[in-house]
This record gives sequence, C-alpha cells and structure tokens, in this order.
Amino acid sequence: MKEVLRTNDPTLIAFATHLLTGEGIVAFPLDVHMSVLDGSLGILPQRLMVADRDHFVASAILRDNDIATGG
Repeated sequence: MKEVLRTNDPTLIAFATHLLTGEGIVAFPLDVHMSVLDGSLGILPQRLMVADRDHFVASAILRDNDIATGG
C-alpha cells in the first residue's frame, strides 16, 4: 500500500475516497481515530492509502480534482 494523501481535514479524506471509489480504486483511510490521542484537536493527520498498482492513477485523479497529493 502507498500513501496518496495526508491531511488534517476529514472532509477531504472523505471526498478523495469517494472520487477514487467512483473510479474503481479501493482507498483505505488510516489514522482516522488518532484524534483520541491528541484530545480531538485534529493535530495528527490522516492518511489515505491505495494499492501499489493504483498509486499512479489515484494520484492523477486527485491532482485533476485540485487535491494536492502526498507522493
């Protein structure tokens, strides 16, 4: 799995997941419940992961929708 997005914005994770799912790419959010550790401040970023084989296409889809990718 490779990271395709890292952000503190949970709505951006949801939107990016929806975009990728619509294109047939399985996206898996990580660190969703880490806010419990930082006191629900939203300091710790969440990551969106995709399979290695889907990374290039997923990054292109997010860039085309003006979402800055993490790698």
